[in-house]
Amino acid sequence: MRDVGEKDQRVRLSRLALGALSGALAGFAALAVAELVAAGVRPQAGPVVAVGGASIDATPAGVKDWAVRNFGTDDKLVLQLGILGVLAVLALALGVLALRFRRAGAAGVLLFGVVGAVAAVSRPDSTGPADALPSVVGAVAGALLLYVLVCRLTTAKRAPAPDPGTREAGEGSPASEGWDRRGFVLVAASAAAASAVVGALGRSLNASRGQDAVSSRRNIVLPPPRSSAPPVPRRAGLRIPGISPFITANGDFYRVDTALVVPKVDATSWRLRVHGKGVRRPATYSFDDLLRRELIERDITLTCVSNEVGGPYVGNARWIGVPLRDLLAECGVEPPSRGGPADQLVARSVDGMTIGSPVEDLMDGRDAMLALGMNGEPLPFQHGFPVRMVVPGLYGFVSACKWIEDIELTTFDAYDPYWVKRGWARRAPIKTESRIDTPKPFARPAAGTVMIAGVAWAQHRGIDAVEVRVDDGPWLQARLADEDTHDTWRQWSIPWQATRGTHTLTVRARDRTGAVQTARRTRTIPDGASGRHSVVVTVD
Repeated sequence: MRDVGEKDQRVRLSRLALGALSGALAGFAALAVAELVAAGVRPQAGPVVAVGGASIDATPAGVKDWAVRNFGTDDKLVLQLGILGVLAVLALALGVLALRFRRAGAAGVLLFGVVGAVAAVSRPDSTGPADALPSVVGAVAGALLLYVLVCRLTTAKRAPAPDPGTREAGEGSPASEGWDRRGFVLVAASAAAASAVVGALGRSLNASRGQDAVSSRRNIVLPPPRSSAPPVPRRAGLRIPGISPFITANGDFYRVDTALVVPKVDATSWRLRVHGKGVRRPATYSFDDLLRRELIERDITLTCVSNEVGGPYVGNARWIGVPLRDLLAECGVEPPSRGGPADQLVARSVDGMTIGSPVEDLMDGRDAMLALGMNGEPLPFQHGFPVRMVVPGLYGFVSACKWIEDIELTTFDAYDPYWVKRGWARRAPIKTESRIDTPKPFARPAAGTVMIAGVAWAQHRGIDAVEVRVDDGPWLQARLADEDTHDTWRQWSIPWQATRGTHTLTVRARDRTGAVQTARRTRTIPDGASGRHSVVVTVD
């Protein structure tokens, strides 16, 4: 009798495993079909991207900040892997459920399709009901496959019933029933192979959708700017191992945004609309229109508001673009100081992001621009191709709209952009900050002369001095590298006669207004972190 019970237990576990496998195959098929359908609609309509975007929008600001702090530029990959992990667990559970309730299991798959469809059509960049198709079609395919697979597990020949006089407990129970092994294996293998082919085809087609954009970028030749950036002073970049390069290469420049799929916009069809309150002459510009204007070239350091004290989300590049002040003036816009009715410019991206900037700051004479190029080439896609905003002195979340396609003049009272709705500040000038690049935290330099070096920034004010302290000793003046402009960061260094033991190195900067970098620690929310960067090293 015990042998029979153990056999029934093994049969039950086997069927549960096969049910879970059925759910996994159904989920795989649903995502593969959705990927293919999204290629015919648009990549951003895919269920993982749509649900991921909706998740980002619904995530509290503190959690977003934690994700950026801990995962950096991999935060989007972690989110998508998390979504896929949750879907995998739910698919396994639905497969097991379908063993007893076929229709309920299939309905569960359809329900997730509804969730994906709602997320897709409710996104700010949704193009309409067609965005629901990938999730819906994929869910239908997955539900049908689950139903067919479970049928192979639950409808089969029953083993001949033993003689009633000799039947032992456990025999003839559902767990001892046979199942259509051949049919299940055939359907499962075929579905897995077909899903792999369909998914690969969908990814290939989605990738090919951006070829026009890639081609348009490749064909762009940036004209010489009317106003070129002056040569970087020879001593602006210190030759010290471990210090950040004065100019950040495009591939190394930080990227912090909410786009799970980097938009690939064809520059030949791109348009920028300027309209709104106080715009006396609304206008629409093509990329060629901007290329034909008088361009400026400037070195400007950008900083993300999510940058912790001593963090990596700051970089310096040479930008070329259209002066934003001139373009706004051409449209009849006046700053509030000259009677203009609009005090906020809302920039909209092709992915639905909205970023609000103070009109007064954009028109006060600083080199705010619609950037077309970065470090001598057209903007990389991940940094906003074909056009983005660059405004020295303001954190990116209130100025640096990437993939921009719309500019609306309005007021701070009338409209709250994306980040303001989530608890961030309306106005956010960049704080005076400094960072130790070398030695690294927990480094073990040898006793003797150790070079301490790093960067400091106070965009649109400039850095006047940097000081370093060892443990609780006096503040020592560091040597500043030559300044490029007051809109770029500034390198600094100081030799330290290191003695054996563990030491804490701290840095602070002073900007041209006389303000000294505060020691008071604050979070990045709502308007940027403050405090002084320090590293602990052990001298051998």
